[in-house]
Amino acid sequence: MNRNSKTRIGVHARYMNPYLAGVGIGLVLLATFVIMGRGLGASGAFSAFLVWLMSFVSPDYVTSNAVHSGYWNEGKPLLAFLVFLTIGSFTGAAISGWLAGRSTFVVEGGPRISTAARLALAFAGGATMAVGAKLASGCTSGQALTGGALLNVGSWTFMIAVFIGGYALAPLLRRQWL
Repeated sequence: MNRNSKTRIGVHARYMNPYLAGVGIGLVLLATFVIMGRGLGASGAFSAFLVWLMSFVSPDYVTSNAVHSGYWNEGKPLLAFLVFLTIGSFTGAAISGWLAGRSTFVVEGGPRISTAARLALAFAGGATMAVGAKLASGCTSGQALTGGALLNVGSWTFMIAVFIGGYALAPLLRRQWL
C-alpha cells in the first residue's frame, strides 16, 4: 500500500517519516529512563494482569512465588507503570488511526488464505511470541528498545534471532500473501 492509497474508508493521511518516528521513540525511551528510572516494554503489563487474576484464586501463592511476587506491586499489580504504558499505547494507536482515517475492522490476507486460516496463523504467531517473551525475559519492545539501548548482549542476541527467524519463515509463508 503506498502512502496515499485509497481503500474502503477513503484517502488516508500520509504515514509519518520513519526516521522522525525513530527519533521520537528514542526520545520517549530517554524520557522514560530519566523520569521513571526504567525502560519500555509491554509484556510486564500482561504479567501484572495475570498476577492480579491469580491473586483471586491463591494470593499466598502469588506472594510466595519469586516470579509472580515481582509483579505484585504491594497488592496493586494493576497500578504498575507498564500497565499504564500498555493502555496508553493502545489508546494512542486507536486515536492516531482514527485521526488518520485508517480505522476499520478488516482481516488482511492474500488471495490464497481464508479469513479463518489468517486468524489461526495470527493467533499461533502471537502465542509463539508470548512464550518467547517469557523465555527471553521480555517482549520485543523491551528487548529491542530498552535492552538494545543499554547494549545488553542478550537483547542484541534476541533481536538477531528474531530477524533470522523472520527471514527463515518468510519464504514458507509468503505464498499465502501473493
